[in-house]
Amino acid sequence: MFLRRCERNKNGKRHTYWALVESFRTARGSRQRVVAYLGELKPSEETGWAKLGAHLEGKDRRQQPQLSLFDPPPDPAARESSESEEVRVRLSGIKLERLRDFGDVWLAWGLWRMLGLDELLAREIKPGREEVPWATVAAILTIARFCEPSSELHIEEKWYRRTALEELLGVVPEKVHTDRLYAGLDQLLPHKETLEKHLRQRFGQLFELKCDLLLYDITSTYFEGDMEGCPLAQRGYSRDSRGDRPQVCIGLVVTEEGFPLGYEVYAGNTHDSTTVQTIIPALEKKYGTLNRVWVMDRGMVSEANLKFLRDRGGQYIVGTPKQMLRQFEQHLTEQNWTQAQAGVEVKLVPAPEGEETFILARSTDRRAKELAMHEKFTLRVEAGLKKMQAAAEAGRLKDETLAGERLGRLKQRNWRASHAFDVTIKKLPSPLGKQQLEITWQRNAKFGDWAELADGCYLLRSNLTGVDAATLWRRYIQLTEAEWAFRITKDELELRPIWHQKEDRVRAHILVCFLAYALWKTLAGWMNGAGLGDAPRTLLHEIAKIKSGDIVLPARIKDGAEKLIRLRHVTEPDPAQAILLHRLGLTLPRRLRRLDTLTTPM
Repeated sequence: MFLRRCERNKNGKRHTYWALVESFRTARGSRQRVVAYLGELKPSEETGWAKLGAHLEGKDRRQQPQLSLFDPPPDPAARESSESEEVRVRLSGIKLERLRDFGDVWLAWGLWRMLGLDELLAREIKPGREEVPWATVAAILTIARFCEPSSELHIEEKWYRRTALEELLGVVPEKVHTDRLYAGLDQLLPHKETLEKHLRQRFGQLFELKCDLLLYDITSTYFEGDMEGCPLAQRGYSRDSRGDRPQVCIGLVVTEEGFPLGYEVYAGNTHDSTTVQTIIPALEKKYGTLNRVWVMDRGMVSEANLKFLRDRGGQYIVGTPKQMLRQFEQHLTEQNWTQAQAGVEVKLVPAPEGEETFILARSTDRRAKELAMHEKFTLRVEAGLKKMQAAAEAGRLKDETLAGERLGRLKQRNWRASHAFDVTIKKLPSPLGKQQLEITWQRNAKFGDWAELADGCYLLRSNLTGVDAATLWRRYIQLTEAEWAFRITKDELELRPIWHQKEDRVRAHILVCFLAYALWKTLAGWMNGAGLGDAPRTLLHEIAKIKSGDIVLPARIKDGAEKLIRLRHVTEPDPAQAILLHRLGLTLPRRLRRLDTLTTPM
């Protein structure tokens, strides 16, 4: 569910509010519907901060703490300055200067501290002679990836100097440069496992994390550059349709709500199924083996992997290759199906050996889609055969070998309908005018019958016992959370392409993206508790509009001295932004700092 900003005029006034919208499928395609209209909190509702606080403290906590995680440190100079000081301000000289992006970096810095990453890295990375603590450099890298993903050079030249992070972190822009950022990557990488363990614990404190169902999927991301210095960069099956570029594969484990638990990086030519026997021991070493149910798609499945899981006492729900469905052709015609949800039916089919259970599923939407795809490819094959026949009759196609190769290419391009026709190519005993080949075909009735029966159906397998088919199917469908995690890291956090050329820098880049995704999911979980859905992009876009700036006042004080009073303030949120902040339970800081400078007489 996501947020949509709404505005309307009523009784001469303009009203702003938010609609919580969800997408759903219909026979005519995807549609959207409004779940709720959101304004200020009702008296019976709790803010998202209060709900998070209740989890953290282990008690019902309804008040936001004083000096929250999201407030900048108090400015001693401003505290010492008397707020009741009598000054005379020259109104014509008032200026607004140094406008900076504030809202998004303020929120990201608060999320970083909420997860305790500032304290963890300050403790784990031993201090040396560096001017900026490495924990702070790691925060800059992750916050930049979260707010405006780009290169380290972009952080140095443009992004950092136009944000208010200087106020929040106490690091001037001159100290944020590529050498320090690259060195920060090098310092961060050795702590990958510690970070994963810490995040798992912190997610559990904040959101009552469930870790009995683990979703594992793998993706790839490609490189720009020659990548001669990175053995991981290899060509392989590209999920980004960039088979022309070297890539790495990333295996990610998430909970059923999509919270990340850990990941591993593999060479770009690694087959999905070969990663299973490395990722599972790595995760079990960190978090234990008790009551773990692994959910994986069919690309991970092999008999060796399933035996590996069973031998370790592991449980699983996995997809199966499409061809395995033919073994259950008889069960597809039976009527004892159970409805798992609207448009989806399932049934259990015990395995002959008794070690596993197979789950047959059929989907109305998927059936319509696959039938349309088969029809499209069948028409393409038929059109290609007609062209071959016309070429043979015109004498342009004379050689049987060339005709066979052309038929092979036609079937390869339209592989879904490669068995839809029985094709015969034969040499004529004597030419008929220019024609030397005869090409005939007819529809394969068995192919049509099987497509009619199997389209929309797929097969799962599991060694869980005493669980009904609908529950097993719903658990498997949770695998979409892992797919969404990859989509977010690639599209929202711009994991791809990778420009780093050294293996350690590549691994550190992926770690920063992992940490940024942890911030993303923390915000999504917080929003969900605040009744704001679970899609942070709209909220981030709105909060990013909040700026900080310096109000410059030319003033004369009692003794006749003249000075410039510089008040570093945060802009007031508009009504829509105020609603979002109120529902999250946040209060923007008003003044960041006061700077007074003596000047020459007016």
